[in-house]
Amino acid sequence: MWNYLLKRVALALVILFGVSALIYLLSMLMPADYIDNQTAAAVQMGAMTLEDVQRLKELYGLADKSLPGIAKSYLSWLTSALSGDLGYSFLYGRPVSDVLSQYIWISFMIAFISYLLEIAIGIPMGIKASVNQYSAYDYTVSVFAMMGTALPSFFLSALLMNVFAIRLGILPLQGLTTATKVFPPNAHFQILLDKAWHLVLPITVLTLLGVGGLMKFTRTNMLEVLNSDYIRTARAKGLSENVVTYKHAFRNTLIPLVTSLSGMLPGLFGGAMITETVFAIPGIGYMALRATQQGDIPFIMGYNMFLAILTVLGMLISDIMYMVVDPRVKLS
Repeated sequence: MWNYLLKRVALALVILFGVSALIYLLSMLMPADYIDNQTAAAVQMGAMTLEDVQRLKELYGLADKSLPGIAKSYLSWLTSALSGDLGYSFLYGRPVSDVLSQYIWISFMIAFISYLLEIAIGIPMGIKASVNQYSAYDYTVSVFAMMGTALPSFFLSALLMNVFAIRLGILPLQGLTTATKVFPPNAHFQILLDKAWHLVLPITVLTLLGVGGLMKFTRTNMLEVLNSDYIRTARAKGLSENVVTYKHAFRNTLIPLVTSLSGMLPGLFGGAMITETVFAIPGIGYMALRATQQGDIPFIMGYNMFLAILTVLGMLISDIMYMVVDPRVKLS
């Protein structure tokens, strides 16, 4: 098992360096005066200095576009990235790591709550649909699951906003706080409730979009396990249906579920770009979209490297979790 994990780590590092090299080579397409044009406003406002601009040129190979110069610049950028210095965003006038650390927790809170709701709703629905195969319940939840997975996030967001925010007026339309409401200086609890009320619709959208796929995945794997020989043997021994379903069948269903949930880590910290933009939530996904639209190459590279690292960690965590859910996998 340790040899397998070492191979996975080596493969993950190769993928990580490959992604960083690809993103870096794409930045070579920038014209020589690109950073000068993009950073002019930041320099005028005092958010950046001319030394910062020159360092950006050196890090992204614009000062010397020869092959040795590009290789030297890439090694310099990679060394800075591995040490935690992801560059300087000329759109936000701050280091990329500072922007990520400031806005990432809003996205994490939204994604984490919606992820817990997906598990709490999707997995029990999938189990019940598999046990009651071809029943009215099975057909009903399958139809709703297909609708949830087929609807685009911007369409579902606009639909819920039109119904609950515009027509009924019971939920806020956009933003993270109520702009017209003035809170007392120490009203932390009221501010928290106001933010939570604004996050109801975004969390609902993300939950509805994710619960259908998780339900269908659980149902499919549960049906495969329920038709196994050892399940028929367990029923022949006189075990109750609940014991057969949840103790024997569901335990083996956890193995493919762990694989599907391995993408949880980048999903939690990566932000929901479209949903956050529609609801004007200042999360990391919304900030990344603004940076992409403005061509903020340092932020885009830092953000994508951050997601690549989280993806690699998610793969490794899923491999380790096999030992928890599958007793046949042991460290040796």
